[in-house]
Amino acid sequence: MIPENSQCLRPASAIDELCINTIRFLAVDAVQQARSGHPGMPMGAAAMAFALWDRFLKFNPLNPQWPDRDRFVLSAGHGCAMLYALLHLYGFELSLTEIKSFRQWGALTPGHPEYGRTPGVEATTGPLGQGIANAVGMAIAEAALAARFNRPEHAIIDHFTYVLAGDGDLMEGVAAEAISLAGHLGLGKLIVLYDDNHISIEGDTTIAFTEDVKGRFAACGWHVLSVQDGNEVREVAAAIAAAQQESGRPSLIAIRSHIGYGSPHKQDTPEAHGEPLGEKEVALTKERLGWPREPTFHVPAEALEHFRPAVARGAAWQAEWERRFQSYEREYPELAAELKRRINRELPSGWDQEAPVFSPAQGPVATRSASGKILNALAPKLPELMGGSADLAPSTKTIIAGAGSFQVGCREGRNLHFGVREHGMGAILNGLAYHGGFIPYGATFLIFSDYMIPAIRLAAMGGLKVIYVFTHDSIGLGEDGPTHQAVEQLLSLRAIPNLSVIRPADANETAAAWRIALSRQDGPTALALSRQNLPVLDLQKYPYIQEGVGRGGYILAEPPGGAIPELILVATGSEVHLALEAQGALVAAGVAARVVSLPCGQLFQAQPPTYRAQVLPPGKPLVTLETGVSLGWRPYVTTGGPLEVIGIDRFGASAPGNVVMREYGFSVENVCQRALNLLGREGR
Repeated sequence: MIPENSQCLRPASAIDELCINTIRFLAVDAVQQARSGHPGMPMGAAAMAFALWDRFLKFNPLNPQWPDRDRFVLSAGHGCAMLYALLHLYGFELSLTEIKSFRQWGALTPGHPEYGRTPGVEATTGPLGQGIANAVGMAIAEAALAARFNRPEHAIIDHFTYVLAGDGDLMEGVAAEAISLAGHLGLGKLIVLYDDNHISIEGDTTIAFTEDVKGRFAACGWHVLSVQDGNEVREVAAAIAAAQQESGRPSLIAIRSHIGYGSPHKQDTPEAHGEPLGEKEVALTKERLGWPREPTFHVPAEALEHFRPAVARGAAWQAEWERRFQSYEREYPELAAELKRRINRELPSGWDQEAPVFSPAQGPVATRSASGKILNALAPKLPELMGGSADLAPSTKTIIAGAGSFQVGCREGRNLHFGVREHGMGAILNGLAYHGGFIPYGATFLIFSDYMIPAIRLAAMGGLKVIYVFTHDSIGLGEDGPTHQAVEQLLSLRAIPNLSVIRPADANETAAAWRIALSRQDGPTALALSRQNLPVLDLQKYPYIQEGVGRGGYILAEPPGGAIPELILVATGSEVHLALEAQGALVAAGVAARVVSLPCGQLFQAQPPTYRAQVLPPGKPLVTLETGVSLGWRPYVTTGGPLEVIGIDRFGASAPGNVVMREYGFSVENVCQRALNLLGREGR
């Protein structure tokens, strides 16, 4: 245990109180000036945040990305005015002018923390529960990297992940999923400060939240501590110190606090949560806590003198780590090179040389099965690939063979078992990506991507390199019926900005899709894969597949004899093969038809207009085929010509997959008839 006279457990002092009030009132003034925001949480949680940042948190303000820093996640992201105050006061590149510009256009102080925008912000938070789940991913990353790279006398990866979460975070289901998994995994370097203020927007939390929170965490395998008064810095510090000593379990510190602390009329009320105090109440609060009314955004010189040594302290921490790393590098040059490469998010030379090439002679193969073979072929070259599924690995084909499972006692394992927890999985994947050193992937059936949308959206917003493997992508899965048959999910995913959704037509397009996903550095990628077997496209006959998938869409087959196409069949995934069959039938009927594979509409839309016009000439009649809602197609195929969309604008049905496909109009006969109707010709 840390001795009683340790610096981190020193008694609170007048300078501590001054610093805490500086944090409080920078937040209060920022919210008041913006006439928008959440002042209550910063007022109540400032003391616990100060205890953590001042006495424990390891960081370098001048290099917020230093790899071995502690991570701090403000899961209660609505309290970001406090986080911005902390970042400014401790010397990050966030000026007082930015604090004064809180929630204004172009400012580095948006209304909720945004990863990549504000120096020192570790995760995009605000949707409650996401941050604490992200932190579970960060703690997994720290443990896995430590197991991979640390050696005796060389603790190169050794840091904590801290979270400040509120009642709302702990009510959300995503948090419950992540909390359960964190306890199972025994993530001892994960410490949650629970700001237990008993208030939500609608009033006292007892109207909806009367569970035994500490009992729930204990039942999930957490180490649970309590602090009765969140303003007692020494008590908070003692609890954090005790949590640090618990190596086998994550820790929850339940800290009783008062929202809007110090406000004569709004303390312990929901009014302190989501609206400015008002000028009169601000003045009364400052008076009560002995703070000058003017000037606003007051930072006492004595307080700044206490905060700013963090800059030199952080530089010293990093310099000492770099000295140790140099020694490590001399003794373990290959490991050091791998760690640097992974931290810098660089792919190794020749990483995709072992990617399989598929041949029609091998017979039809489901793209989910092809994906599993590709994953296992690439994984030995990419040790940073880490992931798993929501209890569906045998179906999604996402186990890395021979790589072990990440568990208590096996931190080297690369296979994650998320259990039936899609929402938690999505947020934990984000945490792995935020932390760095990994390319995380997660898998489930496409229909269950609905559970993951909030986390996927945040990954896209933060530009995170996360790969989603969504299998069982259509009504073609058959007998499980409409509850499991994805219809609207492709549209839903394609609507998310900065998410690349790729639906490959066969095994070779799937290999190209994996290359795209692994090469991408500015956002997540979703692969939509088939359960049913599909013919393999012959690379000798269709040599443009690799480049074509990279461009989002390409001409797969032209009409024979060099004829000018009078109609274009456009399809994705399993329907590409239907389009090829229909092309043959149309040619026999005297119609020169082109087949275009369009695995990723977003990538296709990003191509130069000249290329898009080459693939889909303006004014040319188009027939599109996809087993999903027709609305999702129109943005990608608007060429001004006649258009026939063969899709599904209702739910699926339970029957063998080929029967469902036929009954829903995905047959050669129906495609040809619809094409002929579009051209104004009679069928034969």
